[in-house]
Amino acid sequence: GGKGLFIKELEQALQDGRADLAVHSIKDVPMELPEGFALAAIGERASPFDAFVSNQYARLEEMPEGAIVGTSSLRREAQLRAKFPHLTIQPLRGNVQTRLSKLDNGDYDAVILAAAGLQRLGLDSRIREILSPADSLPAAGQGALGIEIAARRTDLADILRPLNHEETAACVTAERALARALGGSCQVPLAAYCTEQDGLLTLHGLVGHPDSFVILREEAQAPREYADALGRAVAKKLAENGAQELIAAVLAGQAT
Repeated sequence: GGKGLFIKELEQALQDGRADLAVHSIKDVPMELPEGFALAAIGERASPFDAFVSNQYARLEEMPEGAIVGTSSLRREAQLRAKFPHLTIQPLRGNVQTRLSKLDNGDYDAVILAAAGLQRLGLDSRIREILSPADSLPAAGQGALGIEIAARRTDLADILRPLNHEETAACVTAERALARALGGSCQVPLAAYCTEQDGLLTLHGLVGHPDSFVILREEAQAPREYADALGRAVAKKLAENGAQELIAAVLAGQAT
């Protein structure tokens, strides 16, 4: 709940007029914005991928049985357990520096973090390997920054429009539409990653269960102007394959 609380504080500042705009990592922004707020621009995406960080091992595949990997993400946990069942996945909390210090103290053999976050903090040297989408499909909007404003500030919307990167915005729109349709949040092991080539979007979606080793994957393509519909279409394919039951099982487990 910490991420949501921080965003709410910024939105309160927008509402009160203490701030004109707020900059968020899009993957932390709730799929449904509160009434009265709008995303005015989405900047060009940095790396959307996850990063493997370790002081002992160069690659995730090199880690021996029982090695401890830290992550705060159910999405990453579900995919790691499915592909590397011999590893021990343990929760990891705190900001980036706190997580790295826990690794350096020997609490973990490796940690998985967003590559963009490390790069923006000038910590590229800590990255041992960028994980492929096949190993760790990213979260919706990962690597992109969004600028939020109060919806009434149409003057700001006009000023900020040139900062909107159309390709990134289309991909993020598709990813967030998928997550929104399935009720995605940080409590759900859901991934969505979209790319564009020659105006054609390709969206990959994934829903997993960190305890049952079940992973559902679907994908589809559509022109850029149908980004939102593409997200809903892939969500529908996942739902027909059992995604909603999987998500319900994860949430029921958290409730107990």
